[in-house]
Amino acid sequence: MPTIAVNNVRLRYETWGDGPPLVMLHGLGSCADDWVYQLPDLGRHFRCLPLDLRGHGLSDKPPGPYSMAQFAADVSGLLHTLDIGPAHVLGLSLGGMVAQQLALARPDLVRSLVLINTMPGPWPPTRDVLRTATRRLRALRGPAADMSATATLIARTLFPQEDQRLLHTYTVQRMAANDPHAYRHSLRAITRFWPGRALRRITCPVLILAGTLDTVVPMVYKERLRRLLPQASFVTIANSRHASNLDQPDVVNQAILNFLLPLKDQHVNRK
Repeated sequence: MPTIAVNNVRLRYETWGDGPPLVMLHGLGSCADDWVYQLPDLGRHFRCLPLDLRGHGLSDKPPGPYSMAQFAADVSGLLHTLDIGPAHVLGLSLGGMVAQQLALARPDLVRSLVLINTMPGPWPPTRDVLRTATRRLRALRGPAADMSATATLIARTLFPQEDQRLLHTYTVQRMAANDPHAYRHSLRAITRFWPGRALRRITCPVLILAGTLDTVVPMVYKERLRRLLPQASFVTIANSRHASNLDQPDVVNQAILNFLLPLKDQHVNRK
C-alpha cells in the first residue's frame, strides 16, 4: 500500500497495469478499492492510479474544511511528485467533481475526462437532493456523530436488489468505517462546488456516463453537465443506479475503453 506526502497529508494510492496514466477518483465516502471491477480491463491498456482522497479510506483525515480546489490540488500534487502527466482522469460522483476542478485549474495535467454519475455542483438543487444533503449533515453533527445510519441508507439506495446482497453488505461496512467529521467536510465541499459556465473552458475530450436509475445524482444534473460541456460524449447506462462501476461493470468498462483507446496513442506535448 504505497502512500505519498502531498499538501501536508499522506495519500494512499495504487498502481495497476501499464501504459498512459489513468487517474481514478472515487465517490463520497468510498475509496480506491471501489475500482476493483475496472482494474483488470483498464489495466491492460493504461497505468491505472486509483487513490484515496483526503478524508477517505487509508489517506489522512485532517481537520476541515475541505474544498474541491483542495481535492484537485492533492491530485495535481500526486501527479507532480510521481512525475506523471498529463493523465486521463476518471471520476465517479465526488471524484467527477474533483476531475472537473482539476481540468479547470491544471488543464496541462488532463488528457481527457470520464465523468460517471456526477454533476456541475448541486445548484440550483432539486428538492430531493437538498433534503438528502440536509439530513446527512444533521446526522453527522456533534462529537457523538455516527456513520451507521448513513451507511445503511446509502447501501439501500445503491444496491436494493436481492441479488446485490454482497455489494450491499460491502457498502454498509465501508461507509460505516468513515470518519464522520471527514465525511461531513467532504459533503460540504460538494454543496459549495459550482463551476458554472467556467466548465466551458475545458477543451479536452470528455465522456459522461449516466446511470438511468440513479437517484443520488438525478438525470437533470447530468443534463446540466452535458450542456456545460458541449464537446462531451454522453452515454446512458441502462438498469444502473449511482455506483454504475459496480452494478454494471462490464458495460461501464466497455464504454470507457471505446472512448479512451482512440486517444491512447495521440501525441501529447507535456508542458
